[in-house]
Amino acid sequence: MYSIKHYKEENVLELKSSDTSFYAKIYLNEGASLQELTLSNKPIIVSLEPLVYSNTYASAILFPFANRIKDGAYVFNKTHYQLHTNNESENNALHGLVYDKAFKIINHKENNDSISIKLEYKENKLAKGFPFTYSIQLEYVFTRDSLDLIVLVKNTSAESFPFTLGWHPYFLSANLYESSLEFSSREKLILGERNITTGTESITDVKIFNIEDKKLDDCWVLSRDAVKFNTPEYQFLLKSSEENNFLQVYTPPKENIIAIEPTTGVSNSFNNQIGLKVLEPNASYKIEWRLKMI
Repeated sequence: MYSIKHYKEENVLELKSSDTSFYAKIYLNEGASLQELTLSNKPIIVSLEPLVYSNTYASAILFPFANRIKDGAYVFNKTHYQLHTNNESENNALHGLVYDKAFKIINHKENNDSISIKLEYKENKLAKGFPFTYSIQLEYVFTRDSLDLIVLVKNTSAESFPFTLGWHPYFLSANLYESSLEFSSREKLILGERNITTGTESITDVKIFNIEDKKLDDCWVLSRDAVKFNTPEYQFLLKSSEENNFLQVYTPPKENIIAIEPTTGVSNSFNNQIGLKVLEPNASYKIEWRLKMI
């Protein structure tokens, strides 16, 4: 059996199974981000303390853009826009506009085999540099050994807008040096100053990427929708419902932690057009990321 508890003072959701094989914590005020996750009795997402959420964006949903927009500036439909540059050290706009928004509970369902919760944020104000309204729904569906994260975005404004979408989870390994990623890619992003994409380069298909002691902040164009993470204690497969995917990998200043980020676009996508999509008025876009222990 599964249960859910809402700690209203902190606006935090705690979900768990009666046999303790599954546990999750969702912080509604921090973009409904999944801050803790245990599957198959293995803690795979844990608190990053003393690192703080405002710097890590841990498990944040990245919308309307993933990664960075150079100088926060872009042109869409011949109009110039200026986003707030929340990444002051690089003078970039970073990780979208919903990572710090408070989501509301729409509904939830618990049964013997799974538990699900649907959350929503509605933007009715015209943000600086992104003067469009929209709604974004997140549906988390958990079993003892899997997570489905379904994101549904609807354009509620009278004009079309550009967007990319991403998810920024960090995962724990008992020994990151002895961990690896398996994925298919023949193209890697070239990052210039301030981690801004300047182009792509052809590479030999990656197949197995040994992490070892590498300091990573890299992005690949995926040839297939699946990424496998191997650690000494567990393995999982991460898949996307989207046909064209990118994989961002980052090692933060915390031992045995790695960010494995599925995205539909790359840094500065509003300008370089890589992975960029356009959502028409009243139209919706849906994506599902599925994580399965294996």
